[in-house]
Amino acid sequence: MRPFPDPDPGRPDRLTPGRYLFWLTRLEIGVVLLGAFYGCLWPVAQALVPYAVGRAIDDGLAARDRSDLLLWGGIVLALGLVQAASGILQDRCALANALGARYRTLQLVTRQAARLGATLPRRVSAGEVMSVGVSDVTQIGRALEISSRGIGSAVTIVVIATIMLEASWQLGLVVLAGVPVMVWALSLLLRPLIDRQSRLRDQQSELTSRAVDIVGGLRVLRGIGGEEMFAGRYREESQRVRHAGVQVARVESLLESTRMLLPGLLVALVVFLGARYVLDGDLTGGQLVAFYGYAVFLAVPVRRISIAAGVVMKAHVAARRVVDLLALEPELASGPKRLEAAASDLHDPASGLVVDGGRFTAVACSRPADADAVADRLGRYTDSDVTYGEQPIRDLDLDDVRRHVLVVSNDARLFAGALRDELDPAGRADDHRLDRTVDVASGADILEALPDGLDTEIAPDGREFSGGQRQRLRLARALTVDPEVLVLVEPTSAVDAHTEARIAERLAAERTGRTTVVFSTSPILLDHADRVVLVDAGKAVATGTHAELMGDERYRALVAREEGEA
Repeated sequence: MRPFPDPDPGRPDRLTPGRYLFWLTRLEIGVVLLGAFYGCLWPVAQALVPYAVGRAIDDGLAARDRSDLLLWGGIVLALGLVQAASGILQDRCALANALGARYRTLQLVTRQAARLGATLPRRVSAGEVMSVGVSDVTQIGRALEISSRGIGSAVTIVVIATIMLEASWQLGLVVLAGVPVMVWALSLLLRPLIDRQSRLRDQQSELTSRAVDIVGGLRVLRGIGGEEMFAGRYREESQRVRHAGVQVARVESLLESTRMLLPGLLVALVVFLGARYVLDGDLTGGQLVAFYGYAVFLAVPVRRISIAAGVVMKAHVAARRVVDLLALEPELASGPKRLEAAASDLHDPASGLVVDGGRFTAVACSRPADADAVADRLGRYTDSDVTYGEQPIRDLDLDDVRRHVLVVSNDARLFAGALRDELDPAGRADDHRLDRTVDVASGADILEALPDGLDTEIAPDGREFSGGQRQRLRLARALTVDPEVLVLVEPTSAVDAHTEARIAERLAAERTGRTTVVFSTSPILLDHADRVVLVDAGKAVATGTHAELMGDERYRALVAREEGEA
């Protein structure tokens, strides 16, 4: 078997649920066919056991022929060994199919998330992405996992029916007619099951999104006393999900009981007819035992086929979620021009803000929403008329913009793994460089408290750190990247005044000759900037140094409010 996952997962040709599942199957076709072979060999070997037992009874016991008895007994043993070996190999192929489909789907979803970038949270909730990455990929993997068993079950039914037709065409026809009828009856229950599962899947996604929002804002909710209200809403939604789950369980229980009942009725019918044929002399006792074994064994492949149909239906629902995500297109189109890596000015016509290239500019906004909006325009996370030098930023290659203009807000997350990898995702910085950027962000005390320093494994989102520590680590990560233009939104809002003063002084020195834009109303940061711009009601209304702008009543009131809150 080839190793997986592949470095390149490929691209689905057409984004529909059925075609996506077919595309995955086609990519894994070698393992699928090998698993199907073992899936046929295992049940066929098991199906031939009743035939061998019947021959042992007729040719060995009834005829008192020891050699025939030993021959057919040996055949039964050989069939058991084949069954054991093929069963192990079938399970191995099934697992490879499942894991291959899951990993490939995860690769596609992850690649699409990176491609969408800032578009993703605007179009898809965090809970939906989590549900796709956890439950949907599992259902898709199960569909490929059960494919070999489903094919083997279908072949087994054909083999058994052929054997029965040769011995008794009447009983063979009963089996050939009964199996499709059972499958048709079971399929009648699959459609309402899938409809209810789809509704349950939607509600689970909404509930997961609610949980993510509550966990992410728990500290704020406790501060304003709103945790009980949100907990009550979560309880109400969870009860709706529970009710939808019960509705699914009702159909599943009916389906499961039908899966047990119908094969049992077929077994009873075959045994009844076979007994009559024995009394009439049309069948021998050994053939009746074999037919009984066939009829009992038929329950297994029929059950597997019905289970496979249900799994494929669930996978179809899951694939629809996946292809909906893969079909999303980024809101921003990449331009044809390359970005010249030079210390050029940035100009935002919407606000009138001009950022001098190679200097430290601070922007004080009277409304926090204005800071986010202007920062998004400067980093081209929204379409605008911003220019970089003489070039409209919308005409520039988007990858170039991302490499040269870095926007860091308090929404930026820390990822699980070694802290070294978190601070230096590109893996280009040595320990001296990392120590320097951490020191600029006033985070040396954070490293000293960690048991393995930079090699310490941190939890997702850096849960073991305080808000101020996470903020300083995010700043250190941005400084390690060392972009041509660094845009920081409230980078010191969660640290104390002494720490903020150290950061402001070291940041200004570290970024000498590089373009730095800091959105903040902190007088400590503003005082270290080469140039300060006051933005009021979304427009740049005043420019100067911090000391010069203190003569402006609007600026003085904004800064005084910040000092009063501190």
